[in-house]
Amino acid sequence: MTTKLSQPQSTLAKSLTSTSTNAPYFKAVESTEIPPYLTNCPSNGLCSRLPPDCMTCNTNYSCVYGKTATFDCRVKPHVHCVDENNHEQENFTINMTCQFCWQLATSDYVCTNSTNCMTVSCPRQRYNATCTVRDHIHCLGNRVFPKMLYCNWTGGYKWSTALALSITLGGFGADRFYLGQWREGLGKLFSFGGLGIWTLIDVLLIGVGYVGPADGSLYI
Repeated sequence: MTTKLSQPQSTLAKSLTSTSTNAPYFKAVESTEIPPYLTNCPSNGLCSRLPPDCMTCNTNYSCVYGKTATFDCRVKPHVHCVDENNHEQENFTINMTCQFCWQLATSDYVCTNSTNCMTVSCPRQRYNATCTVRDHIHCLGNRVFPKMLYCNWTGGYKWSTALALSITLGGFGADRFYLGQWREGLGKLFSFGGLGIWTLIDVLLIGVGYVGPADGSLYI
């Protein structure tokens, strides 16, 4: 009895061993996804001239604001660069001005524009903009930051055209119609330019830039 029972058990053990041995082996698939920053990183260029998105730098806590300081940097994964002797390297140093990104000159970053604020108003209106530092500029902190800017956009209206219409056809409200102020234009049209008085006043106001487009934009 014991012998007969042990034989199926040994057969079952062999079957299990055979099954586990012949089980398919699934190899982990390696990720081949390319990091998005690689599109801006030149291959085999000088490490010190790489764009900021291609490197990671340590903060230099001893730097003085507005002064040039040295920062220890390392290239990001999959980025290849060389030194001045054409030797590949990963760790290097760069020199840059010690200042935060939001303290840069306005020419060093690009901001979003708003067309929902009045540029011709007193006091001048501001709007919340999102600014991004240019690729070749190094700075401390976040490269994308918010900033309050003065309204500064144009709808395509020309100051010279508005002034010329005000001088020549201002009595018929052509200047106000051109600027999108159709109510004032109708008022000037049916009052013959306020008997000439309104026309003279508009010439002066448009000439000094006090009267602008109805959409609140600047002249070009």
